[in-house]
Formats: sequence, structure tokens, C-alpha cells
Amino acid sequence: MDKQTIGKLELMLQGLSCRISEEMDYFRALKGDFKSGAKRFPLSAEPSGNMLELRFEGRKDLVSPRDLPGLLAGYAERYEAIYMECSFRGETLVIEAGSGNVTMKTRQLEEDRAQLLLGHAETGTIPGREYLIKAGKADPLLKEIGIMAATGKIKNDMIRKYNQIDHFVELLDPMIRELAADRNELRIVDCACGKSYLSFVLNYYIKDVLKINCRFTGIDISEDVIEASRGIAARLGYRNMNFIRGDIRKLIYEEDGEEPVEPDLVVSLHACDTATDYALAYGIRSGARGIVAVPCCHSELLAQYRYDPFREILKHGVLKARMADVLTDGIRCMVLEAFGYKVSAVEYVSPLDTPKNLLIRANRVSGFSREKYRACQEFARELNADPTLLKEIAGLAG
Repeated sequence: MDKQTIGKLELMLQGLSCRISEEMDYFRALKGDFKSGAKRFPLSAEPSGNMLELRFEGRKDLVSPRDLPGLLAGYAERYEAIYMECSFRGETLVIEAGSGNVTMKTRQLEEDRAQLLLGHAETGTIPGREYLIKAGKADPLLKEIGIMAATGKIKNDMIRKYNQIDHFVELLDPMIRELAADRNELRIVDCACGKSYLSFVLNYYIKDVLKINCRFTGIDISEDVIEASRGIAARLGYRNMNFIRGDIRKLIYEEDGEEPVEPDLVVSLHACDTATDYALAYGIRSGARGIVAVPCCHSELLAQYRYDPFREILKHGVLKARMADVLTDGIRCMVLEAFGYKVSAVEYVSPLDTPKNLLIRANRVSGFSREKYRACQEFARELNADPTLLKEIAGLAG
């Protein structure tokens, strides 16, 4: 390859190496070959921590991304042409050099529509619905979280769950786009993350579909689910996800060296009873611009509250329990509004699937309102209740 072509190639590779360095968590691999006559000599580079494991000519070396342009340009001197594919999550850059020309093209990682639908015609999808988490493109994710069988078909007993997770993403899509409008990267914390399935789905959608850089931190008290989540992240190559064993009541991390996360979005999905309150308090305290919660198991207020004007109704246990659910989530919405959030509460799945189907979305739009906060306190007093959320954020209202 002539010097002029090598110079162009090295200049192009310098830009590529900068992107690999900046987006190492999203870098998949660099693969290609050098050509000399009819012979081809394969080359590959894969991430290894902050370095690249480079394989070429029977050797394996650890190199820094910044050294890649010089190395590859040096190799190119001995060959006639080079073809490389550099893949990141969601797209691939195709580089070709030879005969005085150097080109780089971007290829989205999308299959031809006919190929995409081939083998996925019977996925249990809702006719006419435009899915955000598409079977075909999202197969590795759907298989890893147990929605899809190895054959590429949605499992019969997971059809409803597949539709639920897609609708969940649909409900969060406007919030995600708004939060990302003035950010280079979204930071998301999943409190009481459990197996983190919906965080994996959100990660896929935000990065692979919306092309927005994002970083997830999952927190749970169970070492087993943390290890399970780490395993899924490793198998999917989601290096932008970190899982921490900790108690969200205090958010004291048991691992050394963990830095406090300042999140753009805090999510709490089916955190049991007051765990939802601790997650909401964390979101408020950390100044999260967005908070999403799917509450579960409303026990605290049920054991506390009474309201004399309703005593003839509340003497029926099932009615008192249903009222406790509404009052608990109502107070949560009031508190969020007092701290400057615009709040919406919607059903995100059918009540036939689960009665715990409320989704609370909150976007911070203003500052603290003392008047609204006092209304929260007065309402709790009228119920003769002492909700955890009000206790947790009491120090923030001073």
C-alpha cells in the first residue's frame, strides 16, 4: 500500500481510536483482514478492560486504543488492501483501504425486513402494533431474560410478559427522550433491582434503538440476584451496567471504592412496601430529574391509618386494604409534587394480569413548594399515619 493511502488510513484510524477510547463500554470488536494477492491475513481486536486484545499473524497482544492507528498503519505497509469492521452496540463502521482510496461507511445493525420477520412470524405480537423491542433485532436480549426460546419464537407462557415489557418501554419513551435532550450520557439507578430484567430492556432500548449513551447502576440487598444480574450483563456484553449489593434504606454500598451516583433517572420496579418509599426518597435527595416507580405490597399504611368519616366502609378489611393502596400511592404523588415534580399515575398493564399495575412517572420541573409539602403533612395527620416517605425526606424540607 502506498504512503499516501497509509497516511489517509492512519488519519481515519485516529478518529476511530478516539471513539473506541470514549465508548469502550459500547465497543464490541474490530475484525477484518489484510490482503496480498489472493491471500488474506485476519486481524481482530476485542475489549479487555481498558485495553484491546489484538490478534494478528499468530500473536496476541494487549494494546491501548490510542496505539491502534500506528500499529495498523504499520501493518498496512506490507499489504495491498485492508478491510475492517469495527462494531459498537447498534452500529458497525466498515473501513476499506487500497489503490489510493480509503473509505469508512456506517452500517446500522438492522436486518433486511424480510430477513427480520423470517422465523418470527408467530411471536404472539398484537396485530397492528409497532413494537419498540422487536423480535429479530432484540433476540439475544429476549433469550437471555427468558422471553424467547432458543428457536427464536416467543415462549407461549411469555407472550403476555413480552407485550408488557414493550408497553413499559413505550410509557417511558417520552421521558427518556426528554432527559437525554441536553445530556451526552444518561445515568440510571435501579433501586431494589432484583433480576433487573426491565433495566436490561431499557438499556437495550436507550443505547441500541435510540442511540443514546447510558450507564446503569443496579442496587439490591440480595447477593444472589446481584450475581445473576452481573452474569446476564456479561453474556450480553452490557459493560455499561454495574450491580451493587447494598441496602437502599441507607444506600450504603458494601463494596469498597464505589463512587456516589448522581442519577438522571431513578427507577423502582415492584420494590416491596416501604422499599418504594426509600427509592423515591433517594431520587428526591439525589436531585434525579426523573423518577419512575411501580409500587408493590402496600402494608405500612394499612397497619396505621384510620379515618372516622369512613369508619363504616373501612370496617370491611378488603375495602380498607384497597383504600390503603390508593392512599399510599396518593401520598407518594403529593410528596413528589411538593419537591417540584410533574407527576402522572397510569395503569401500565391490565388489572386482569396483576392488581399491582400502577406506574408513577415524575419529571422535575420546578423547585420545592412548602405549601404543597405542608398539605402532605396535614393529609397524613388526618389519616393518623406516619408514612416512611415523609420521614425520609423531612430533613430536605427545612
